[in-house]
Amino acid sequence: MNISPSGVIVPATADTTTEALLAEAYTHGVSLPEPVHSTIKGDPGALLVAAQDCNGSFENIPVKRKKGPAPRLTEPELCRVCGDRASGYHYNVLSCEGCKGFFRRSITKNAVYKCKYGGKCEMDMYMRRKCQECRLRKCREVGMLEECLLSEDQIKAKRLRRQSTDPASPAAAATPTLPAKMSPEQTEIVEQLLKAQREVLHPSKEDVEKVTPWPNDSDQSKEAAEARFSHFTDLTILGVQAIVEFSKRIPGFLRLTREDQIVLLKSSAIEILVLDVARRYDEKMDMLYFWNGLPYSRHNFKHAGLTELVNPMYDFSKRIRNVHIDDTAYAILASIIVLSPDRADVSDHHTVEKMQEVFLETLQAYIKTTMPSDRLLLPRILMKLTDLRAINNTHCEQLLALKVENHKIPPLLSEIWDVPQ
Repeated sequence: MNISPSGVIVPATADTTTEALLAEAYTHGVSLPEPVHSTIKGDPGALLVAAQDCNGSFENIPVKRKKGPAPRLTEPELCRVCGDRASGYHYNVLSCEGCKGFFRRSITKNAVYKCKYGGKCEMDMYMRRKCQECRLRKCREVGMLEECLLSEDQIKAKRLRRQSTDPASPAAAATPTLPAKMSPEQTEIVEQLLKAQREVLHPSKEDVEKVTPWPNDSDQSKEAAEARFSHFTDLTILGVQAIVEFSKRIPGFLRLTREDQIVLLKSSAIEILVLDVARRYDEKMDMLYFWNGLPYSRHNFKHAGLTELVNPMYDFSKRIRNVHIDDTAYAILASIIVLSPDRADVSDHHTVEKMQEVFLETLQAYIKTTMPSDRLLLPRILMKLTDLRAINNTHCEQLLALKVENHKIPPLLSEIWDVPQ
């Protein structure tokens, strides 16, 4: 999470390309090496892709019909920001889904970026992920307007707040009243997710024991610093592997194309890792507990070279304490994060959006059923998704900082999070 800012250290063999590993791993599993960060034989790319022969039925799940996606362009128009294929006019400009989502997140979070390359980056499909300041500047230069947007989460939260405070309002009348209990289909979804959570979402004791030991805090040698870095990256491997296995069991996930599965997993893993660790935050001690049961301070992260993510992650953990997210709500929310249709490079945006809508409605029904007195809980939870997106951006900055500081980032990690070699 920033456990992963250091990233997953999985060395690829000299004669195997990263893309080949990602593709070949689709039909193979991977077991944790000994030690975790040592040479892996087989298919390390299995940490990222879902096996095609797993069961992931999405049948018989009612899907709320929407008005439909924006009409597809009849000719291959290009995004005026980065040059990728445009999906339509967003915020007054012909743009792709990636730049649309980036502009929305930047404005809703009042993000302030800093260019590491002098502020003169030429924006294209490669640089759009490397320099956020220049990308946002280009968005404005081509005519994107801040007044045209509200985030999806803010729209949902605003609607729900209005319904909660004024049940007789036109908005409340236009939205169906939630049932007193969950539907059979929603109950089945929750049961599948909880089963997956119990079985795969937390690393085994055997795997945790293989994590690189944490050196004595008084040891300030270069070897100790590398060991601390490896300790966090080993924990990240365990977390990413568990998230991938969990995602395979999200109803309907395996019916998406392999390419969309990979895109969704790559872009959501850090957000789920941060959310998971944040739930185990000890506010009195200001410590985060990982799945090995050990507490970690801000000092521990900084001594491992993970400075960019420390404050954003701990601050988020403090804020999440005010929101009640039990195991069921967490499993549903993790599915919502994975199935985010506005991730860059998602091809079947409409299908992913319909799938996410099912889980949003399931979370809404679950909260209404189990915590009916807290009418603003769902808006508060959904607003945390915006915070996680901001941390995801900070995670990208952390990876670039590690690269600048000459930390060895292996080819597989570079491919996962698009770190240039």
